[in-house]
This record gives sequence, C-alpha cells and structure tokens, in this order.
Amino acid sequence: MLTVLPLSTAALLVIPVYCGYFGLAEWSDAVGGLRPPSTGWQVPQSLVLGASRRRRILVWGAILGPGFVTRNPYAGFGLLPLLLAALGDARAGLITGAAIGACHGAGRALALLRDTRQVSVTEYLQSVLKSMYWRRADGLALLALGGIAVVMLAGRF
Repeated sequence: MLTVLPLSTAALLVIPVYCGYFGLAEWSDAVGGLRPPSTGWQVPQSLVLGASRRRRILVWGAILGPGFVTRNPYAGFGLLPLLLAALGDARAGLITGAAIGACHGAGRALALLRDTRQVSVTEYLQSVLKSMYWRRADGLALLALGGIAVVMLAGRF
C-alpha cells in the first residue's frame, strides 16, 4: 500500500539536501552552480530610468527585496518556502513568511539606501568582501539548519 507523506515531512526530507548543497557551495565554493553577482542580477533599467529617487527605491525594494524576481545572492532565503512547508500549519507559515520577508526586504532596502551615495573604488571592494563574508556565514547557517532537519527527521521515523 502506498503511503503519502504529509507535506511537512516531505519538506523536511528536501531541506537537508538543499542545505547541504548550497551550504557547501556558499561556505567553501567547492560545489558548482552558484555564480558571483553580476549585472544580470540587477533590476531592469527600463523600470528605473528617469524615475524619481523615491520611485527607484520603491521599485528596487519590491523587486530585489524578496529575491524571487531577480536572483538573491544568498541561498538561505531560497530555503524559506521549504521551512514554511515544514511548519505544517498554513496560518503559522503565512505569518512567519510575512515576517521574514518584511525583515529581509527591509534589510536589503536599507542596504540600497546606504549604497545609493557615491562610493570610492576602495569602499566598493570592501562591500564585495563583506558580501563574500556573509555568503560564507549563510553557508554555515544552511549546514546547521540541514543538520537540525536531519535530527527532526530522525524523530519522525
């Protein structure tokens, strides 16, 4: 007889694979598949050309904030749908997803506000180094979450 797994259990089965692959890729750069940021990750110019600064920030925040329309350089945010499915409660998932999305979007919007000023080449290179540091931290967090998911799975079977 075929047994159908609950969505929360199925999500917990996928989480360690996702976390392992992207965690190792971000932490050690040993696994292929992730590319460094490039202009292909940017908001289309047609959406911001000739727009006021306020409109540009609004467009950038709406498009870049969630990281679903353009690529988000941190794989940890892509884990969000799996984590929400693992909760097993649609209401809790909606509230949690909205809170995480608002915090993530606000953080990226604040970074954009900071970066809209003119910067020197040295400041730009320092921001790239910080981004690399945070990608490694994201990779370690993914590996830790993958381990937690394995422990939770062990308790279900």
